[in-house]
Amino acid sequence: MSSRQKIPLIIGLVLLAVGGGVAAMLQHMKVPERDIPTARVKRGNVELKVYTTGELRAARSATLVAPPVGGTLQIVRLAKTGTLVKAGDVVMEFDPSEQEYTLAQNRSELLQAEQEIAKSKADAAVQAAQDQVALLKAKFDVRRAELDVSRNELESAIDAKKNLLNLEEAKRRLAQLEQDIQSHASSDQASLAVAQEKRNKAQLMMQQAQRNIDNMRVTAPISGLVAVKENSDLFGGPTFGLALPEFREGDQVSPGRQIAQIDEMDRMEIQAKVNESDRANFSPDQPVEVRVHALPGGTFNGKIKTVAGMASRQWWSVDTTGRFDVTFELSQLDARIRPGVTAQVIIAGDQVKEALHLPRQALFEKDGKPLVYVKSGNRFESREVKIKYRSESQVVVDGLSEGTEVALVNPEEYAKKPARNASPLTPPGS
Repeated sequence: MSSRQKIPLIIGLVLLAVGGGVAAMLQHMKVPERDIPTARVKRGNVELKVYTTGELRAARSATLVAPPVGGTLQIVRLAKTGTLVKAGDVVMEFDPSEQEYTLAQNRSELLQAEQEIAKSKADAAVQAAQDQVALLKAKFDVRRAELDVSRNELESAIDAKKNLLNLEEAKRRLAQLEQDIQSHASSDQASLAVAQEKRNKAQLMMQQAQRNIDNMRVTAPISGLVAVKENSDLFGGPTFGLALPEFREGDQVSPGRQIAQIDEMDRMEIQAKVNESDRANFSPDQPVEVRVHALPGGTFNGKIKTVAGMASRQWWSVDTTGRFDVTFELSQLDARIRPGVTAQVIIAGDQVKEALHLPRQALFEKDGKPLVYVKSGNRFESREVKIKYRSESQVVVDGLSEGTEVALVNPEEYAKKPARNASPLTPPGS
């Protein structure tokens, strides 16, 4: 065989050897399979505990607002958050300059009105005196004219007629004067009433201004802890997502704005939400355990105070699970406890004895029905179950036997997800 004929043969043998080696290597390489985590149905006692987290708050509080007066107010004094105050202590104070100016104006108007009243009375007295003099003269003129008429038999016809005309004129002047006197009295009374009304108005305005000045100093209606509120007016518009500072001295506020809150420390409670699936495991007055992790040894006793009649849902959340608003009341007091601190609440329910149970994460839902994925050989089959009780970590069910192996994740969805910790392909002997 010539050397030219040997070359293709050698190349073929080399390729065959390389191909065989690669095939052998691939046969020995292992692609790791993703193991689906499972658990087995167990029989035993299950404590129906419910866990939730909420925020401590005072059972009774009082909100302090800026006084309802016209115009903008400026804070000149404000107790800081965390200050302990007693009922009657001054918590905040506002600049009274504008109200003091209003009070001075109203006082001036009151003095002017009182002067007008005095002048009106004096003018009325002078007018009344003048009217009395004129009335006496008019009556005298009538009487004299009557006497002249009584002597008409002794007078000529012309003089007698003249006397009659004089009597009629005297009576007419008397009647007119009496009407004028009544008109003067009515006018004087009206002028006096206007001045008195002006005085009354000035007095009312003075009293209001004085009350406003008194309201510039706001005291605590109850004893407790001061909590200053955030100043949402600081930026003059929506402040979504921004951390706002508290109100402080020098800030301008609108009348009626909530500035601070006094939290009574004699009674504390926790506001929390509990899933509707746990609603059957608790009721009002049921004892609870409260853990405040921010405090060393912060474990306290309490009870369920109120439970909302209906479950609520957050419209912006994709989670459609309903939650009940629950209020818990602390049975113990601790001087270290402050409103706003997060606390964990453990509701100890009944104990179900010798019950078949499985981990709560093994329970799924499809078309509104609860189900589990039971392992059958190398596959998982969905199976509907009946839920008897739920706890924070366990579910008591009917429809499964003890020892049944169930998936802790949805096998269908789990298979679609890429493996996070998949090992790379490794050739044999490496």
